[in-house]
Amino acid sequence: MRQVEGVQRMSVMSDYVVVKALEDGVTVIGLTRGQETKFSHTEKLDKGEVWIAQFTEHTSAIKVRGASEIYTKHGKIDSGR
Repeated sequence: MRQVEGVQRMSVMSDYVVVKALEDGVTVIGLTRGQETKFSHTEKLDKGEVWIAQFTEHTSAIKVRGASEIYTKHGKIDSGR
């Protein structure tokens, strides 16, 4: 049973997110796991720049501000428009 839980957990933690900025000043913010959610990393993107992020033991959420295209295994999402 433990092995199955580990495989499922590893699957979620290995998910990638790709953010493509459609304007200058797009902000990508990583948020931590644990008892308290905190900002762990912030990145500013200019138009045309691409940020590739991965969920890990420490990163549980990613917040995007600004006009961008976000690609995940679930499909494409347009933000900020």
